[in-house]
Amino acid sequence: MIIKAHQAYIDLVESFLEKVKETIKTLREGQLAKEERLQQVEKYINHAQRQINQIRTRVIEGKTIPHYEKVFSIFQEHTECILEDQYGFILNHRVMEKQTDDKVSVIMVEEAKEKFPGLNICSFDKGFYSPTNKEELQKLLDKVVLPKKGKLSSSDKEIEHSEEFVRTKRQHSAVESAINALQNHGLDRCPDHGISGFKRYVALAVLARNIQILGNIVQQKKLKHQKRIEKLKRIREKKQYSLAR
Repeated sequence: MIIKAHQAYIDLVESFLEKVKETIKTLREGQLAKEERLQQVEKYINHAQRQINQIRTRVIEGKTIPHYEKVFSIFQEHTECILEDQYGFILNHRVMEKQTDDKVSVIMVEEAKEKFPGLNICSFDKGFYSPTNKEELQKLLDKVVLPKKGKLSSSDKEIEHSEEFVRTKRQHSAVESAINALQNHGLDRCPDHGISGFKRYVALAVLARNIQILGNIVQQKKLKHQKRIEKLKRIREKKQYSLAR
């Protein structure tokens, strides 16, 4: 059923693309539209054709699409990686241009440790794993939580099922929360065009997120202080009432 639904979707989109191509041909022959606009439409036709091919490859043929061929956005063909501490502050980020996760893990930690020498434990997803990465990260950190890809040996299972490994790995939910917060505060869509604009927008979004986290900490401290004052005030009033009686 899933394959049939995808095939029907592909057939429908391909019929739309054929109509668009015919329209472009008519407009071009009659010189009824600017060439640069037609070329822009053709650019998106190529995007659509690539997505069709990838859907056919992944769903219908059941094959795996290499990470470097994946496109996360047809408007901004790049993504970003963030490194967050236990308090929610984003320590480092990197815009990845045709890079896989395993190519940035070591340099992300190296850059973060230059600014935050106290960083000594870090947890990663499976996508960051490679034997070389694990070896290099162990030189930089006291503890590396890096799930191994593929079948695990008995020793790997023992490591990844240990209480400390599992506890540290669970903190990934906090990173997902940070990503969700970035998206909810404007990073779901970048209004700037080009890689330079995208990098600038991501950096500003990260800065805004950190300011928000800082503001929340300050606010919570003030609320806690205010509650303490109110509690002491109630205790004094209670004592005065007891003495009066």
